[in-house]
Amino acid sequence: MITAPALHVYDTTLRDGAQQEGLNLSVVDKLAIARHLDELGVGFIEGGWPGANPKDTEFFARAGRELDLRNATLAAFGATRRAGSRAADDVLVRALLDSGAAVVTLVAKSHTGHVERALRTTLEENLAMVRDTVSFLHGEGRRVFLDAEHFFDGYTSDRAYALEVLRTAAEAGAEVVALCDTNGGMLPGQVAEVVHDVHDALGGAAAQHEVRVGIHCHNDTGCAVANSMAAVDAGATHVQGTVNGYGERTGNADLLTVVSNLQLKLGHELLEPERLREATRLAHAISEVTTVPPYSRQPYVGASAFAHKAGLHASALKVDPDLYQHTDPGAVGNTMRTLVSDMAGRASIELKAREAGVDLSDRPEVVAGLLATVKDLELRGYTFDAADASFELLLRRTLEPGSLQWFSVESWRVITDARGDGEALSEATVKVTAGGERHVATGEGNGPVNALDQALRAALTATYPEIERLELTDFRVRILDASHGTDAVTRVLIETSDGETTWETVGVAANIVEASWQALSDGVTYGLLRHGVPIR
Repeated sequence: MITAPALHVYDTTLRDGAQQEGLNLSVVDKLAIARHLDELGVGFIEGGWPGANPKDTEFFARAGRELDLRNATLAAFGATRRAGSRAADDVLVRALLDSGAAVVTLVAKSHTGHVERALRTTLEENLAMVRDTVSFLHGEGRRVFLDAEHFFDGYTSDRAYALEVLRTAAEAGAEVVALCDTNGGMLPGQVAEVVHDVHDALGGAAAQHEVRVGIHCHNDTGCAVANSMAAVDAGATHVQGTVNGYGERTGNADLLTVVSNLQLKLGHELLEPERLREATRLAHAISEVTTVPPYSRQPYVGASAFAHKAGLHASALKVDPDLYQHTDPGAVGNTMRTLVSDMAGRASIELKAREAGVDLSDRPEVVAGLLATVKDLELRGYTFDAADASFELLLRRTLEPGSLQWFSVESWRVITDARGDGEALSEATVKVTAGGERHVATGEGNGPVNALDQALRAALTATYPEIERLELTDFRVRILDASHGTDAVTRVLIETSDGETTWETVGVAANIVEASWQALSDGVTYGLLRHGVPIR
């Protein structure tokens, strides 16, 4: 019979997610991400393919010594035995046992075309490969999950055979049969129909076996999350995905979105509420490990997920935040943000100030002045909806003129030396006053902004050692009036991090280096403000 307990939350970031273009995880990276996933509270962490990949073999060896998982169970991924052999004699099957993982997830062919043309074996032998490998691992005391690769396409091509693969795995001892939309081409209605059929078919055919139906979706139609939800609605009780939707091509189902939808919208108890409240922090922490920048518009955990720009929205939010929010952002550890731009009204300014801990509700003249300043600056090319930190600095400088003077700038200069070997090196000199003393420092970099960053750090570190925590993590340039060519005004956005969070500052000038300096120095100033560093 099919069991109907709580859903499995199965993460495959370390295996399927790692197949994303440009994503290359070291063993240390994988161990760090596994700790974050365990902290999030997922049920299973798929660590990789031991035996087939030396890095994954090392990961499982070190995981046994170094990981103290409190919530998750580690799963090793592998394939059924080779055609014409015995599972007990297959080196890669043995490697799954040697990994020490309590769960083994086997990928098996469920599409007749793939069996015959990719595996180059018979349909009967493929079933024997599934039966032999599952029963062997089950007999060795492992929990066995089966990933039915290309299941939905295989079901369309030959329903009877695709179902027979699942029955064979269930009868051999598989605890889960996960239906994989490997090519990512399915739509929610199609997924629901197939999962209903599978659920009913297995319920009768594997009468004495308890087996879960699982779902594994890719996002090629943009429906991975919706398809996962449809599968659960149709009876699936095991959901696979990756944090932040990492994965090959367009990625896998974003597990954070799926879990948040199931828990907050449908009432499924998947993660402890206090763990779900860590989702935003952990999504960003994993982004730091992967070096893939966080997607600001990611549902639930993105920086813009609860950001409001239009003045009309802000007016309503001032009365009741729930009027323009589908859920409480605090449930996933996120926060509501009001964006300040040329679309802003007085309510936007008040709400944004409140986020910074400043109450302007009884200071209409300040609100009006700030609103006029913002609109004037945005007319000149500034953007504050993408640079919250710059707006907060503008707010505090308006309220307390002459404040935020951790340092004053006397001058700065950049020289770029292009050599005959084709390489160019920039050198910057910065002169500042900090802590009552004048500091002159130089810095070298592979470009003028890098050199300025190094020079400013060198000038300030003696007075403010706290800036060693700050790191420039992103640099973006936009030409605002392309019709003027090289004479156009340039806008620079700089993202700075302290290892825990990030903030953005903006600079605008006809000279790209000047615009960069504005954003860079404001980024450092905001970092000192954020950490409560006293002015010395």
